[in-house]
Amino acid sequence: MKRQIQALAVILVLGAGKLPVEEVATCYLREAKLLTKPISISLRESLGQASFAASLGGLRSLVASITYLRAYREWENINWAKVDSLFQITTRLQPTYFNYWDEASWHMAFNAASSYLYNQEINPMLRGKLYEEHVQRGIDILKEGLLFLPDEPRLWNSLAEIYERRVHDPKKAAECYLEVFRISHNDRYSRFAGYQLAQASDRESWVKGYELLKTAYDKKQRPPSVIDQLKNLEERLNIPPLKRIPDTRPQMEIQHGEVGPSR
Repeated sequence: MKRQIQALAVILVLGAGKLPVEEVATCYLREAKLLTKPISISLRESLGQASFAASLGGLRSLVASITYLRAYREWENINWAKVDSLFQITTRLQPTYFNYWDEASWHMAFNAASSYLYNQEINPMLRGKLYEEHVQRGIDILKEGLLFLPDEPRLWNSLAEIYERRVHDPKKAAECYLEVFRISHNDRYSRFAGYQLAQASDRESWVKGYELLKTAYDKKQRPPSVIDQLKNLEERLNIPPLKRIPDTRPQMEIQHGEVGPSR
């Protein structure tokens, strides 16, 4: 009996020593995107037994495709709560596929938000509240996606567009456009950040916007929008006449003359 107890103690000690090693290895594989996180209990309940079994069998991408198609059908039926719910399942099954996060956010921040805002059957005050909630939901989806894909330029660009077009927060939009520039090294996103900062209400933002747009100008990137905004910022910042760009202000039919990619 004494020997059995000793053997059991040895097994427990060895097992306890093995756990930290396995945990480190598991964390490494997940960080390297070679191993996905286990599916949560709440997700198992959402999927149902058959779909959950399939996901454990290595068919997570297939199940994600099915839930994605179901979300598309609910979009056609204008069932926004169901669209959001199905996209939550889809993104959790395939968290490293950026397009699912991007489209889920777009449906909430643009489609659902606009649908509620212009629905004449809903009380006007409630329409505004639902609009803001769904715009914020779109932001939250992208931020969650960026936890899995921090260097995905499309997600940063989509977040910038929401801050620019829906929230009207030029400083946050500029931050996101600068992230796209950091990742892609595409100068147009640096200019987009400059345009946004030129619309802010504080001098610090104007100085940063001026620096970004002046850098573009010095690189011979001189669309009318760059010259127009530089002229505006020169006046606001009281730039000495001799240090101002020599160009005359262009006739601007469109405020910026340069827009980001659209869907």
